[in-house]
Amino acid sequence: MKALILNSGVGKRMGDITKEHPKCMTEITEIDTILSRQLKLLSDNGITEVVMTTGPFEKILIDYCYRLNLPINFKFVKNPIYDSTNYIYSMYLAKNYLDDDIVLMHGDLVFDNEVLKNVLQFNNSVMVVSSTLTLPEKDFKAVINNGQIKKVGIEFFENAMAAQPLYKFNKEDFSKWMKSIEVFCKKGITNCYAEDALNIITNDITLMPVDVKDKLCNEIDSLEDLKVVSKIIKKCNR
Repeated sequence: MKALILNSGVGKRMGDITKEHPKCMTEITEIDTILSRQLKLLSDNGITEVVMTTGPFEKILIDYCYRLNLPINFKFVKNPIYDSTNYIYSMYLAKNYLDDDIVLMHGDLVFDNEVLKNVLQFNNSVMVVSSTLTLPEKDFKAVINNGQIKKVGIEFFENAMAAQPLYKFNKEDFSKWMKSIEVFCKKGITNCYAEDALNIITNDITLMPVDVKDKLCNEIDSLEDLKVVSKIIKKCNR
């Protein structure tokens, strides 16, 4: 199994924090950044291969990953037009390195080790959802029918649950998603969510929801998100 971490975004909503390094290098505790926490948890759960897409501050990001001195083999894939495309294009550029079962996460996602363990235990493809959170207005939601996820996006509310961009895909299902992504990108449709390509093929795969309820699994999109998540982690550590 390989991990795919999407770190090609700009992180404009983080203000001055992202003026000198990628958002994933934002400190969330005295000893960890978003990325160092992700990588340590992946390593603790036996993941030794990480494919990481990059955008701004690529060299700073690469040097940082190696300085962590973790037992992980990295493959970095730069999106040279990160400022005008979404991560669907970054995934397309990384396609040649994703020939395995894949655990996929956004680079600004903070989660409990228990959440990751839960995701990794499944043989079929899964996505993290929460039945206890209020449906967000502008963040991901998953439409669930007969126990399977049929749509993922920010625009869905009916039969939907709050969702987070933490997936585990078996190789066959992920290959189908990547083929759909390739169709989008070859048509020049690169400024949308990769989930738009996923929604086209959900009838051809089995994508199950993993309900983590109130367990920590949150993206850090803003300074307010950073405060909330950092507070939760510090409380857990104590």
